[in-house]
Amino acid sequence: LAEVADQHGPGRDRGNNDDPLDYGRARSGELAKGEALTASDLPWYFSQGMRYPKPARRNRKTNKRLARLLPSETARGDRISNQLMFVPPNYETIKRKGKLKTILLYNGLSPWNVKAGRDVFLSSKCPVSTCSITAQREKASTADLVLYKDHYIPPSVPRSPYQIYMMYFLECPYHTQHVKYPDVFNWTATYRKDSDIVAPYEKWEYFDPRIRQVEQDRNYALNKTRKVAWFVSNCGARNGRLQYAHELQKYIQVDIYGACGTFKCSRSTAERCFEILDRDYKFYLAFENSNCKDYITEKFFVNALTRNVLPIVMGARPEDYEASSPQKSYIHVDEFGSPKELAEYLHLLDRNDELYNSYFKWKGTGEFINTYYWCRVCAMLHDEASFRRPKSYDDINEWWRGPGVCTNGSWRNFRARNPEKPMVADSR
Repeated sequence: LAEVADQHGPGRDRGNNDDPLDYGRARSGELAKGEALTASDLPWYFSQGMRYPKPARRNRKTNKRLARLLPSETARGDRISNQLMFVPPNYETIKRKGKLKTILLYNGLSPWNVKAGRDVFLSSKCPVSTCSITAQREKASTADLVLYKDHYIPPSVPRSPYQIYMMYFLECPYHTQHVKYPDVFNWTATYRKDSDIVAPYEKWEYFDPRIRQVEQDRNYALNKTRKVAWFVSNCGARNGRLQYAHELQKYIQVDIYGACGTFKCSRSTAERCFEILDRDYKFYLAFENSNCKDYITEKFFVNALTRNVLPIVMGARPEDYEASSPQKSYIHVDEFGSPKELAEYLHLLDRNDELYNSYFKWKGTGEFINTYYWCRVCAMLHDEASFRRPKSYDDINEWWRGPGVCTNGSWRNFRARNPEKPMVADSR
């Protein structure tokens, strides 16, 4: 942390944390140049963070909390940090009363890998922990939150007007249920940034938002003798990623491992496969199976960014990758007019170590944080503004899979004035 602090100059960028919450000096612009970061400067959700939030402040005139937690309150970012640092203004009173918010997992406990009760809130050391989980469907009429994962089943008991119904989707619209019921859900939890509770595959956060690039003491191109690698088993993705890779192969070496290529590397020896990737290859195709808004999975975050290889991405829109990734950490296919143009740039990087290494200056400036999904759910259930007057989605399908959400072609060729028809979910 000290090395990071030593390299920054004066800055005014606070990232997405524009809320009046106490993130510490490193995230409020108060840390002096050259002053070392300490664990007490970092929010609690960092691996070494020790700064826990204080009760949120209220507007003196309206008495409403100032923190921006919902998509309707700010168009900036995913609000994950804001939710992680939110404690209701009256939380001390809530704790003294001892009343818990009940969360009903309508699809059961097993899909969530959690236990009934308070275990997940206490073991995670959530700043707001006065919640309890149950899977008993007979509590559907009294639970504060009825939470569905991937599949909606209408309850057989009456619904209270003060209950929150939330749908959690892990996969993209092509692979999720087409919900036929209007005005059911108040909240959504998906990878999309306009969800009420954003649940991404991974979340990158800088230690100090002003420091996004630092000089590296190694040559990431050293001793790498091969160009592009790709590990893939699904050869029928609807976005044409395999066809793009085959076209790219005409102009640069692309080694395709798995069912769709000629190179073999078993999933049972996955770590060995990634060791080969780190040792021999300069580039990795982090291609998603669908081109959908904000849809960025472990193919990018885990397979590529946690390795010493430069990812080439296809999937979400260019602006989505920009908002979700460390600065200058990848190459998007839509930056180029064709696979041939992309190959020409990759050859340039292959010849120029300095240019290639410029894509790794983000390393050491932050970490992939635990987004503590359950902590945020519990905190939000204690927020009077979102719980007492919940909105509802008139048509969750229109929001989730309507025009402009996904495209079968490239985003480069996508035209908003000629949107695709709403999609129908796959039968599988």
